[in-house]
Amino acid sequence: MIEVVSIKFKNRGKCYFFSPNGLEVHTGDRVIVETSKGLEIADCTHGNHNVTDTAVVQPLRCVQRIATKDDLRIAELNVQREKEAFVICQEKIAKHKLDMKLVDVECNFEGTKTMFFFTSDGRVDFRELVKDLAGIFRNRIELRQIGVRDEAKMIGGIGICGRPYCCSQFLDDFQPVSTKMAKIQSLSLNPAKISGSCGRLMCCLRYEQEAYEDLIKKVPKQGAFVETKDGFGTAVQINLLRQTVKVRLDDEGDDSLHLYKSNELCAVPGGRPREGEKPVSTFRYVPEPEPEIEEPETNPWFLEAQYNDPALLETPADAAGEEQHRSSRRRRPKKPRSQEARPESKGETRPEAKAEHKGEDKPAGKEVSGGRSHRGGRSHGKSTRPEGRAHSGETAARQAEAPKRDGTAAQAAPAREEGAKPKSNNRRRYYHGKPKAKGGEKA
Repeated sequence: MIEVVSIKFKNRGKCYFFSPNGLEVHTGDRVIVETSKGLEIADCTHGNHNVTDTAVVQPLRCVQRIATKDDLRIAELNVQREKEAFVICQEKIAKHKLDMKLVDVECNFEGTKTMFFFTSDGRVDFRELVKDLAGIFRNRIELRQIGVRDEAKMIGGIGICGRPYCCSQFLDDFQPVSTKMAKIQSLSLNPAKISGSCGRLMCCLRYEQEAYEDLIKKVPKQGAFVETKDGFGTAVQINLLRQTVKVRLDDEGDDSLHLYKSNELCAVPGGRPREGEKPVSTFRYVPEPEPEIEEPETNPWFLEAQYNDPALLETPADAAGEEQHRSSRRRRPKKPRSQEARPESKGETRPEAKAEHKGEDKPAGKEVSGGRSHRGGRSHGKSTRPEGRAHSGETAARQAEAPKRDGTAAQAAPAREEGAKPKSNNRRRYYHGKPKAKGGEKA
C-alpha cells in the first residue's frame, strides 16, 4: 500500500496520484505539484489515503507545498493573462485566415509557457501564427490540436439528462462508442437523439452495455424459431429488460401472440425445419426458483428481558383495547334535577301524595291517586283509591267492609248475573273525586 493524494488540474475530469511528501493535505486544498511541464497549481480532490501498488504509475511525483497567498495571487494573474491571450490569438487567426477554432488557453504557473488548444477538420499550417504570438508574449508558444470530445471536456456544459457532462466531471479517458450499442439497447438510431453536444455518440451508451450483453444471452433473437411449453412458434417481439418474448404459435391459425418468460421457451437448433420434417423437441421447462425470504434476526437477550418484564408483554394494541374497555365501564355522574323546575308528567305524584307518604294528614274532601311515582314506578306510600274499586290483591271480605269503614250510605255491589262479562281490572284508571252512590246521588 502506498500513501497518495488525488490531484485534479483545472477541474477537467481526470485525477492523478501524487506523493504527499510528508504533508497533511486535506480535500479541497490548493497545492503546488511538480509535473513534466514544471510547477503547477492544482486542486486536491482526496486527501491522504492508501492505494494498492498496481494503481500507481511510477515514477510517483511529489507535492511541493500547500499553496500560499503569493501562490494564489500568481494563479489569479495567470487567469487574467489567459483571457487576454485568448482574445489576441483569435485576432491573429482571423488575420491569417486559418481554418481553426480556438478552444482554450493555458499559462503554466511559472509563466514560461503558453499553450493554445484548437479544433480543426484537417491539418493547419500555423507557423506564421506562432511567430506572431511569440513576439507578443515573449515566452514559449505551443499550439495543440484536439478533438471535439476534448473540446466538450474543456468547456463543459449541461447534457440532455440535465446533469453536467460526464467527461468534464469524472471520466478519465474516452471509451469507443458505436451504433451497435444503441441497437442492442433498443434505442432509436436517429443521430440527433443518441449524440451528445460534441456531435459524437453519447459516452453513457457504454455504461449499460455489459448488462445488455448478459441479458441478450438468455433470450432468443427476434424472428427465431422457438419451442415453448405450448408448442413451436416464431419469436415476434423481445423485451430484454423484462426478459419476456411474444411468440406466434404455428398450431393456431390466427395471428394471436402469446407472452412467455425467458425460462418458458428456447431456440430450436438449426432453425425451422423443412416442409414435411418434424422439429426435434429439446425444451425442458425449468421453473424459476422462489425468492428466499430472510427471517429477521432475533436477539435472545431482548426476548429474555421481554418475558421477564410483564410491562413489555403488553403490546400497544392490547393497551389501547384495555383503555377503551376501562373507559366504557366508567359512568358519568348524574346531575341532580330540581323537583320544582321539572314539569308535571302524567303519572307524577302530587304534593298531597308526598305529604301522605311522609305520614302527614291529607286535606279533607280530596282524593289523590298515588299509583305511580314521577319515575314511572310504584309509590311507596299508601294511596287512596275510590270506593267500590278494590286492588287486584285485595280479598272479597275487604271489599265488603270498605263501605262500613268509610261510614257512607253506599251499599255493596250486587252480585254478578250468570253469563255476564266480568269487568276488566284496569289499574291505570283512577277517580279523583268521591264515588257516586247508587242511583246517581252523591254520598
